[in-house]
Amino acid sequence: MQIIHHGAKDGVTGSCHELVIEPDYSILIDCGLFQGAEQRALDIDFDLSRVKALVVTHCHIDHVGRIPWLFAAGFRGKIYLTQASAALLPIVLEDGIKVHFGSNRLFDAVETLLDKRMVAAPYNQWLQPCDNVNYRIRFQPAGHILGSAFVEVDMPDGTRGVFSGDLGPCNTPLLPDPVPPEFADWLVMESTYGQKVHDDISQRRFRLKTIIERSLRDGGVILVPAFSIGRTQELLFDLEQLIHELADDPIHQIPIILDSPMAQKFTDNYRIFKKFWGLEAKQKLQSGRHPLNFEQLVCIDSHSDHQALVNRLTNSGEPCIVITASGMVSGGRIVNYMKALLPDKRTDVLLVGYQAKGTPGRALFKDDAFIRFDEDTVKNNAQIHNLGGYSAHADKDELIGFITKVKGLTKVRVVHGEPKSQHKFKENLLNVNANLVVEAACDI
Repeated sequence: MQIIHHGAKDGVTGSCHELVIEPDYSILIDCGLFQGAEQRALDIDFDLSRVKALVVTHCHIDHVGRIPWLFAAGFRGKIYLTQASAALLPIVLEDGIKVHFGSNRLFDAVETLLDKRMVAAPYNQWLQPCDNVNYRIRFQPAGHILGSAFVEVDMPDGTRGVFSGDLGPCNTPLLPDPVPPEFADWLVMESTYGQKVHDDISQRRFRLKTIIERSLRDGGVILVPAFSIGRTQELLFDLEQLIHELADDPIHQIPIILDSPMAQKFTDNYRIFKKFWGLEAKQKLQSGRHPLNFEQLVCIDSHSDHQALVNRLTNSGEPCIVITASGMVSGGRIVNYMKALLPDKRTDVLLVGYQAKGTPGRALFKDDAFIRFDEDTVKNNAQIHNLGGYSAHADKDELIGFITKVKGLTKVRVVHGEPKSQHKFKENLLNVNANLVVEAACDI
């Protein structure tokens, strides 16, 4: 058994891991896009002759974005993924193709291949992808976004391995917590926040309320760059809760604008797959409330309406909350808002997710005085807030807690983290269990 890392080896994007099961048979776990400072050519630069299948952990672009290029390189194996991920994947890839080529015309060919290749599977059900090779795989809920999973693999030699994908944090209201596998011999574990403990999720709604109240006093727009899958829906959930709790508060008057057709599509799918929601979210539905569809929510579809809104907010300074993509401010409609509104000191920017090196989001996170968007540089006078409680990734303690509950584990390979994070996570893990063999992928 051998694991070769074709991405997320020394960074947090481009996830792609090849599990060699037999000398002439391997499978890929994810095939994602490189972003920010890690950006590189999209062409598949490794041999596909033995790659027989692709297993998708979830539908973030850094885990699935190179699938069209995988097809272009000749891959014609099956793509195994959860039922919800099967619904989301075409939306993600269509948008990715449009971003890179300025048109989604090429998506028709990709969609045809997806229709033929995707195998949608329920959670907790073993699949045997090949009759001639004795291995099997199983998806288990990862709590990261809708449809996300960690993957168990039973190998021909009788050992069991696990690929974590991206694990979600505990105690989020919209999705259930990830439950560790009962046992495994080896584990490939993400380390995005391997050296950090998040803000308490229970406090995030209070912090959100405080920022909104300041904005209502001072005027100005609250800009929230948010990933279309996961972060957007968590924000909508909390905003609906605040509105419900504060019936006589001015927060009841503030418009909440979702300016992202793609996020709207994903939100629709969250509604469709509500059977995968957590208990708190299901209880809201049963009480007659809908946490992802409420009166103050305004959706912007067309680009002309988007541009008209940007112009209006630039001139009026009226308070509102705008949620739009991309989450790292590296493209999409958020860039137009940033160029127009960052110079206004009344503007608030809420960062609710990881900001990779080399992205405008990272520059905002550091509160740089000037932010560069392609050829334009914009003065930053806005109030910048980092709401760590909205991270869709488990933090250091949650990752270690997940690992320590797995019986029989002897080896851990740390991936999907910057080298400093991988090394610190390795150190912390060994402090908890010195008997483990722990490797940082960036050192291999």
